Amino acid sequence: MNSLDLSFVFRMGCMCGKESLDINGRRFYVRSRLGEGGFSYVDLVEDAHSKQLFALKRITCHTKDEERQAMQEVEIMRTFRHMNIIPLEEYNMVPVNYHSQTVDIVSDVLIVMPYYRKGSIQDRMEILAKRSEKMSEDKIWRLFHGICNGVNVMHNHNPPYAHRDLKPANVMIAEDETPIIMDFGSAAKARVEVRNAKEATHLQDIAAERCTIMYRAPELFNVDMNADIDERTDVWSLGCVLYAMAFLESPFEQLYQRGDSLALAALGGNVKFPEHTGFSKTLEEMIMWMMTANAAERPFVHQVLDRIEVLQHQSENRV
Repeated sequence: MNSLDLSFVFRMGCMCGKESLDINGRRFYVRSRLGEGGFSYVDLVEDAHSKQLFALKRITCHTKDEERQAMQEVEIMRTFRHMNIIPLEEYNMVPVNYHSQTVDIVSDVLIVMPYYRKGSIQDRMEILAKRSEKMSEDKIWRLFHGICNGVNVMHNHNPPYAHRDLKPANVMIAEDETPIIMDFGSAAKARVEVRNAKEATHLQDIAAERCTIMYRAPELFNVDMNADIDERTDVWSLGCVLYAMAFLESPFEQLYQRGDSLALAALGGNVKFPEHTGFSKTLEEMIMWMMTANAAERPFVHQVLDRIEVLQHQSENRV
């Protein structure tokens, strides 16, 4: 199952009563349920003192391994401080130790983070699609430049980290239109040496569980027994995100709807563009460059950033 789609954090849901939570000495009142999936869900909460709204992600951990995974998400949010990466407001791990014949619960991990009224890029895409409109190319490049800046911070860490679930639903839009990367439930150290069938199967299973299929890099569909996986899994996903921002759907959306094999499509670099889009060939070329099926030939995100900045400089000079 994929990690929870947190793009729900701008929508008002059913009222959840007057539940209150104390997290590190701060009291929060639950206002509404915003979304749920798997073993986690998100509430809209209000700081009792400042009255500011936040999103609260609650992760129910059924094993110690799940607890460690949840706390890794917290640690990653604490590690990266950047304008294009969602900040961690507060967190707490609450022991539960509930056991029954049908379910065991070890703990709940609570993560408080900003609430973005404008929603996610996915939300904006859906609004535009309903209106038969699209983003301007300049707007796409501005948003995409910010996304790549956030990813670059993760990739430049020592050791590098990969997000592993980059998609429009995991990029929020701040009030000033800054893109904010979020949901680090799938994030992990980027560089993995696979040297046998057991390791290959393990990584493939993790990818199937945590990486959204329509944005998953080809090397994670069929992991080779002698593979060196690195942060360029994210660059493939970024290519899919850029495509989605321009054409308002994943490059594999139609294949997915038909039930065709996305693994074969990704491995074959089977990316098709609509005709007469109004976008430049440069945008299409950038997408294809990032979605190079052979990971060893795919660019790193800093190379993508360099190319974007050249394009922006050329655009400014034309003006």
